[in-house]
Amino acid sequence: MSFEGVKIGFVFTGSFCTFSKVIPKMKLLVKSGAKVIPIMSFNSYNLDTKFGKAKDFIEKIENITGNSIIHSITDAEPIGPKNMTDIMIIAPCSGNTMAKLSYDIIDTPATMAAKSHLRNNRPLVIAPSTNNGLSGNAENIGRLLNRKNYYFVPFRQDNPITKPRSIVFDEEYIIKTLEHAINNEQISPILI
Repeated sequence: MSFEGVKIGFVFTGSFCTFSKVIPKMKLLVKSGAKVIPIMSFNSYNLDTKFGKAKDFIEKIENITGNSIIHSITDAEPIGPKNMTDIMIIAPCSGNTMAKLSYDIIDTPATMAAKSHLRNNRPLVIAPSTNNGLSGNAENIGRLLNRKNYYFVPFRQDNPITKPRSIVFDEEYIIKTLEHAINNEQISPILI
């Protein structure tokens, strides 16, 4: 599928270990003609981690998309009213962000972007990456799976031996999930 002219909100939250898997998919979307609007949570925009420096990720993302990153609640709020996005993906979507969306807590640029986007009845794709996906966050995932306009990138246990409750999305399904979600379909299977 071509994403020519499709406006995609691409949200990063704090599962930093997956940034290197996600950024190449964002690049493919841009190459396929999508207009990608980058958005980052407070932590993903500001924190340096063992996986890289925030400024390096910011520079790379802005260079790929040709757009400045939305990184404040104030700048994320107009996304819906201004019809800035046709579809939105949160990749990675941390357990913290999934919990907040599940309970309608809107206190970060990521959650405000999602709320603002959803007001237009358009698809929101979640790429879960969390150490508590099969424990405390399982309930939140269940809630989101049952909400209109929420779609999930297929996911699996991250490392069943050393992190038995951890889940992570499969980056190879990001584009396929977007293709299905834009037609209001959940790709399946969700659990891989």
